[in-house]
Amino acid sequence: MSEFNVKFRGVRGSYPIADKDFLQYGGNTSCVEVNVNGHLIILDAGTGLISLGSELLKKHILSGASAKNRTPINATVLISHIHQDHLQGFTFFRPLHIPSSNINVFGNVNYNESLSDELAQLLFGKSFPLDLGDIAGNLNIRDLNETEGIVLRNGESPIVKRIETEDDEKIEGDEVLITCYRSYAHPQEGVLIYKITYKDKVLVYATDKESYEGGDKKLAKFARNCNLLIHDAQYTTEDYLDTFVPKQGYGHSTFEMAVECKKQANAEKLVFFHYDPNYDDNKLNAIKEYYKNDENIIFAQENLQIDLM
Repeated sequence: MSEFNVKFRGVRGSYPIADKDFLQYGGNTSCVEVNVNGHLIILDAGTGLISLGSELLKKHILSGASAKNRTPINATVLISHIHQDHLQGFTFFRPLHIPSSNINVFGNVNYNESLSDELAQLLFGKSFPLDLGDIAGNLNIRDLNETEGIVLRNGESPIVKRIETEDDEKIEGDEVLITCYRSYAHPQEGVLIYKITYKDKVLVYATDKESYEGGDKKLAKFARNCNLLIHDAQYTTEDYLDTFVPKQGYGHSTFEMAVECKKQANAEKLVFFHYDPNYDDNKLNAIKEYYKNDENIIFAQENLQIDLM
């Protein structure tokens, strides 16, 4: 049975927060779970990844009476960039520590380094009891650039292919295609914007990117006619232009910038994402009230699910 389901596990930016005034939208950092045609795709590995890992482990244990009879956990993890709020849950993702798990991680850093080396230095060794090489599961980390795409087929490992023309983006049958491009509108090395395509449905994940005067034309083209656009919306315009502590150049958009991108891309639905950790439930509800008459604008919150099929 075809499926294309999106579940939000963490919707905050910068750092996680645990407080009674943040319960409605949640305090975990960036992580979005996508289940599409039997494939598990995880967008970013913030603290929202931890609860997903616990659920996957529980299902794994219940799938068989012994370790050899249990259904392996297979996942494709897409890292937008290597800032802390997008990696904080990775080492605590419990499927990594199960020998039968198959976890494929894709992302991109600068041209002189590899994603594997960066994760080893940032997350393991001195900052964690294990080294990257001590992980029990089958962990495959691969650099990805905007001239490449990932094809997911049932029963196969992810296939990386060259993407040079629109013809290269065509998919057949039940294939799932992941493409990306690097936006430099986020310090210090930019961020990967991802597109997931299955049959005639398209999801675009554009977190941690700042817009430009007149909108981001490259993103609008990349996201053209998508069904769901998940877009960075860290600040209100008031905070973005604050006289004393302006946020211009921080690499994040306002709610209005996200709406403008939706319009220029002709996206069917827009999800505001990556809220400032200072924005409690009351503040986000006040902002939500402003957009209440547009049913195609959605405010991300933990455990929100959207079905694209």
